[in-house]
Amino acid sequence: MRSWTPSSWRGLPISQQPDYSDPNAVQAATERLQALPPLVHTGEVDRLRQQLARASRGEAFVLQGGDCAERFVDLNAQAIQDKLKILLQMSVVLTWGARIPVIRVARMAGQFAKPRSKPTEILDGVEVPTYRGDHINSHDPSDRQPNPQRLVQAYFHAATTLNYVRALLGGGFADLRHPQHWDLGFVREPSHRAEYQDMVSRILEAVDFMEAVGADSEGSLSRVDFFTSHEGLLLPYEEAMTVQTPTGAYNLGAHFLWIGDRTRKLDQAHVEYFRGIRNPIGVKCGPTMAPDELKRVCETLNPDNEPGRLTLITRYGAGRVQELLPGHIQAVQECGAHVTWSCDPMHGNTRSTKQGLKTRDVSNILGELSAVMDGHRAAGSVLGGVHFEMTGDDVTECVGGPQGLADEQLAESYETFCDPRLNYAQSMEIAFLIAQRLRRDA
Repeated sequence: MRSWTPSSWRGLPISQQPDYSDPNAVQAATERLQALPPLVHTGEVDRLRQQLARASRGEAFVLQGGDCAERFVDLNAQAIQDKLKILLQMSVVLTWGARIPVIRVARMAGQFAKPRSKPTEILDGVEVPTYRGDHINSHDPSDRQPNPQRLVQAYFHAATTLNYVRALLGGGFADLRHPQHWDLGFVREPSHRAEYQDMVSRILEAVDFMEAVGADSEGSLSRVDFFTSHEGLLLPYEEAMTVQTPTGAYNLGAHFLWIGDRTRKLDQAHVEYFRGIRNPIGVKCGPTMAPDELKRVCETLNPDNEPGRLTLITRYGAGRVQELLPGHIQAVQECGAHVTWSCDPMHGNTRSTKQGLKTRDVSNILGELSAVMDGHRAAGSVLGGVHFEMTGDDVTECVGGPQGLADEQLAESYETFCDPRLNYAQSMEIAFLIAQRLRRDA
């Protein structure tokens, strides 16, 4: 295997990268990034890797979620509070409902770029470059050329987001202690409403008790481990955020990064970059991942077979779990790889409506999640977490769920510029259902 440096990916085949017109401007932007302070600390990264090792053994559970792609225009206090609130509320439900520590990993403070299936699209009869996320270009059709200055802008938007998140968490995010901030209006069945209300009451009582006696607890809101993540797509940016330390190279732009299903080829640039950083990393595993290829992925990205280093995030689609998951589990078991398994039930269940809007059906999301849980249980494996695209806002992007949203209702509040997200009600219902399932299987 070739010797690794933060730039050893250069010269290898690479996909999903913007075509910048001015290489000198790209170099100036990355040099500026290299001079800026890190966004996270190596100690935080190491702590997450240790916690993910626990999740691989079933001793903790990963809740990873957030926007499909963050937008610069959404950087405001209320938006950050809403995103943080839904992630914390879901994690607290899982912690106290399933009696298991929850590792909170947000798609936040860096998820500014998205892979796209086509380089161009037709808008109003004109062919323009595809919107690739604010990290690269603008959603405005008149401003679609990749702009290197957005590399630096993304850093400052991430830094501002992290600064406010840490301020909120430093105050214990007190809003979550008040029952009025736990909206259970999404629960349709009276019997379920009573059950969920009882769970919330027990959660709040437990939090109050632990903080009254000054005890530290996995479920306490006064001390919350909160980690950031994004897809490591734009490699010039990721290289610029990489710092060499006595214990290895760390990407200090986020705690956790993952390789997408479109960029995980073993002989290409993304795998080459990822294999050398000390961060815990993820790999999306879809229907095109052959079992033998998965073995090579584990060997290449985690040659020391370190627990907590590698998370496999499966994304099949509800109808293909039984066909694909057993082979992937068997491949990992045969090569003895230590991995943390996570389920992304979103991406494999995307479809387009007659009106041309991308959506996902909550019943398929739940169906895939349930089938994956069944598959791991049958194979003697451990599902260590879940990965959602979601928002704390009352959007109408996914159909079904507590509100029974139909295709015709999606236009009421369809706000995403990339992939459809679960709204607050849909996210909370799923959290309660996961908690019930984990408690039943324990």
